[in-house]
Amino acid sequence: MLAEHYGWTPKFEAVTYNPYLEDYYKDISRWSYNLETYFLAQRFKDVLEIARSKEVIVQDRTIMEGVYIFVANNKAMGNLSDRDYDTYMQLFSLMMSMVREPDLLIYLKTSVPKLVEQIQLRGRDYEKSMSIEYLTNLNNLYDKWISTYKGKVLTIEADGLDFEHRPEDFSLITDKIDAQLFGLF
Repeated sequence: MLAEHYGWTPKFEAVTYNPYLEDYYKDISRWSYNLETYFLAQRFKDVLEIARSKEVIVQDRTIMEGVYIFVANNKAMGNLSDRDYDTYMQLFSLMMSMVREPDLLIYLKTSVPKLVEQIQLRGRDYEKSMSIEYLTNLNNLYDKWISTYKGKVLTIEADGLDFEHRPEDFSLITDKIDAQLFGLF
């Protein structure tokens, strides 16, 4: 929606093509390293393409989220060994030496009940096995990461918003983006 509104080029995360995703949700500890490394490679490829592009790109997930949210969660829950975590972090550090942070990070802050509702609406079978603990941990890690993020960030409380169906909610978001990017309002 933002890409269409602003005339930006969208860059979506490759969820439907990830060969590890369904296996991951069946056996998280077995497939964590494989899944996260696959996502890291895809996100790195994306940021390299973004860096070479002359267009304005809006991306739905950053390379940093993979590390500070999802990998951190899998490590904390015992799903990644120290060896796999260290190897992953070496790859990430090398990649970040070649990557620029986004001009603006937009954080749609959402409660766990709202996340559950959105997951149910999405209807992906492999996501139905996600535990509340897993989602709570992810949400807490997002809050922690955003609170220490050094770049430009716009936090939007999204629980009460339905920006897909209510134009006034979408306008609220674009007004905030305009203020951040263009100094309006």
